[in-house]
Amino acid sequence: MARNKPLAKKLRLINREKSNQPIPVWVTMKTRLKVRRSFRLRHWRRSKLGDV
Repeated sequence: MARNKPLAKKLRLINREKSNQPIPVWVTMKTRLKVRRSFRLRHWRRSKLGDV
């Protein structure tokens, strides 16, 4: 990927990075293990960002 990126692309990458974090532990406790993990977690090697 290029070193110099447009601002819009940077912002999209930042948003994707934020959304790729696991859910907090207190959410698991509050829902009594009904919500265990985020279904949108993405690994950098397994699946790529298509529309960035």
